[in-house]
Amino acid sequence: MRQIFALLLLAALPAATAAAAKLPLRDGEAFTFKVSWAILPGAGEIKVSAANDTAGPSPRLLISTTTHTRGLARVLLPFDAQADSFFDQGTGRLVALTESSEQRNKKNAHSVAFDYPAAQALYTRTDPAEPPRPLVLPAGDPLDLITCLLQTRTWTLQPGEKQDALVLFNDDFYELTIHATGHEEVRTSLGTFQTLVLEPRMEKTPPKGMFKKGSTVRVWISRDDRRLPVKFEVEFKIGTGVATLARYDAPPAALAPDAKNPRP
Repeated sequence: MRQIFALLLLAALPAATAAAAKLPLRDGEAFTFKVSWAILPGAGEIKVSAANDTAGPSPRLLISTTTHTRGLARVLLPFDAQADSFFDQGTGRLVALTESSEQRNKKNAHSVAFDYPAAQALYTRTDPAEPPRPLVLPAGDPLDLITCLLQTRTWTLQPGEKQDALVLFNDDFYELTIHATGHEEVRTSLGTFQTLVLEPRMEKTPPKGMFKKGSTVRVWISRDDRRLPVKFEVEFKIGTGVATLARYDAPPAALAPDAKNPRP
């Protein structure tokens, strides 16, 4: 189950390239996704939220993500994860991130600091502890696994078009090409949405990881002004993992003065 959650995030979370400087979320904005897998409709929950961070030398946006299993899935395999990504608000670039997870008392944690002038990232595994080691940065601006999903909101692809992407998964970079494959109607607990369907593929380098195993990934982005990521899924040989948007909290600046409920 842990692998399903990790791969669901990896494959369904396409990243942006250096041309995209827009941040994927704004201060106070949040998304909550309900996750299902195979015959387990309530397998887990993913929540992504953003807040301004003024603790560093320059203004940054902190995007925090929590992931955990629920219900029967938690009985079968308890899993919890936390990720914090820091973006420079001037450049829109990811400058640092930390990720941790726990499964049946087995813990994993690491951090990454990005040095763009040196085309290098410093990867440090903190649990279990290992010496820091440098990673060579490929061309483009990488995104962490979580915010890749939301970055596609800033794109303007139309069916038949594509855009290259760079995704960091743990200590490995994936060079992807995101294809806009068409329009579809998606029904959720928040309502019915007209969406653009995006599909990441590995075309520039030999496929690896889940892409080498033939898994198919799709992301549905609403075609309204909010550009909500209403659904994403990963097809595995052992079943399909689906994350559906269950709650959306708009940033305060986007609400009317008398708005009390940020959900649509």
